Amino acid sequence: MSLLRRVEMAQQGAATPGAEALVSVTPPPPPSRMPPPQAVATRDELLMAARHRLQAEVVRAFDSLLDATPDDVRAKVSGIVDRVVTEGGFAVTRPERERLLDEMVHDVTGFGPLEPLLKDETITEVMVNGPSHVYIERNGKIQRIDNVFLNDEHVLRIIDRIIAPLGRRIDESSPRVDARLPDGSRVNAIIEPLSLVGPVITVRKFSAKPYTVEDLIRFGTATPEMFAFLRACIEARLNMFVSGGTGSGKTTTLNVLSSFIPNDERIVTIEDAAELRLQQVHVLTLESRPPNIEGTGAVAIRDLLRNSLRMRPDRIVVGECRGGEALDMLQAMNTGHEGSMTTVHANSPRDAISRIETMVLMAGAELPLRAIREQIASAVDLVVYIERIQDGSRRITQVSEVGNLQGDVVTMSDIFVFESEGMQDGKVVGSLRPTGVRPAFGTKLMERGIELPAHWFGYAGR
Repeated sequence: MSLLRRVEMAQQGAATPGAEALVSVTPPPPPSRMPPPQAVATRDELLMAARHRLQAEVVRAFDSLLDATPDDVRAKVSGIVDRVVTEGGFAVTRPERERLLDEMVHDVTGFGPLEPLLKDETITEVMVNGPSHVYIERNGKIQRIDNVFLNDEHVLRIIDRIIAPLGRRIDESSPRVDARLPDGSRVNAIIEPLSLVGPVITVRKFSAKPYTVEDLIRFGTATPEMFAFLRACIEARLNMFVSGGTGSGKTTTLNVLSSFIPNDERIVTIEDAAELRLQQVHVLTLESRPPNIEGTGAVAIRDLLRNSLRMRPDRIVVGECRGGEALDMLQAMNTGHEGSMTTVHANSPRDAISRIETMVLMAGAELPLRAIREQIASAVDLVVYIERIQDGSRRITQVSEVGNLQGDVVTMSDIFVFESEGMQDGKVVGSLRPTGVRPAFGTKLMERGIELPAHWFGYAGR
């Protein structure tokens, strides 16, 4: 007879045949006043249950809250919170009740769980990967946070809240949308069937106060001497491309560089979502338009660029070149609109030139590659490359002059290159140093009465 069987018989008080009776094994009594583990709800589970109940009540009362003042909304939602907490038997503390109240008010008057994140000036990007995974970028570092949505429907309601005032829509037939928040922050949303993790929202936040040269110097983006050099290039009407990867700070840098344009010039800015905020007086801001519900009415960057040539601009500033508009930008730079600027996604200054070639080909013009490269060599004077380095900071790491076409190659010369000296206290130590190359466009600077110290370029004398 197996040992297991003997133990079972002993527990039942029976003797084991043909053997000594085993000692009776009595199971210990269950602990008193201890409910089973599954009955013990954690604090987070309790608060989540309260949120679900409150959401349902607030949604039912939504129509009556639409026309109410902010104070009335808070008072009415406060009554709903008190009633639900009492009826549901939710034992919440005063701080927890206030947090629940704030969350419900944000759902009615703002953008739900996004609201406190959008108000936090230290956060530069918000990423919602489905209802339960929310990330932010702060100081160049991405981190996950506790703010969560209740479910997919909750995320969809917030997306609708963002895009409805703009006349945009998102559904299965049009499952992605670009939009802009009232403060200018850029929003991209994508839902099923394109997203397999639930509704996704990405918000590139817009600084309430535009960054200045002093801010970028304080952040370590570049030195005062470098910005003085770039100011001289802009005043001398050099055509400039600011290049870099996603999130490297291209638009912020372009906005600061645009502030160097003289105040007496007529400037046209063209963007997909208006982010540039130039402080000059004579600025015309143009923004592209996506197609409407019927799929018509779209106005592309390229259309606006062509139209801007008829608006007598002194300078054209394009937020970003992504496609065929690169050809129109080069033609504008080559036909009297000197001093124009734009940004381009690229991994180096040389890569920026290759990207421009590719985008020109996307325009559909059947130009031979040599003709395209001649256009680039003639139009582009300077490529400023900015990147986000290991410590999360954004720095200008290369400034390169675009030269002539030699054979089939557009020549380039690095004027300044960032040299890293290692890490110290979690920060990259290094500086943007001259290569000793004398820029060919120095004569353009001198023609406009601009003379820069020779030692800035790593050589002495003229």
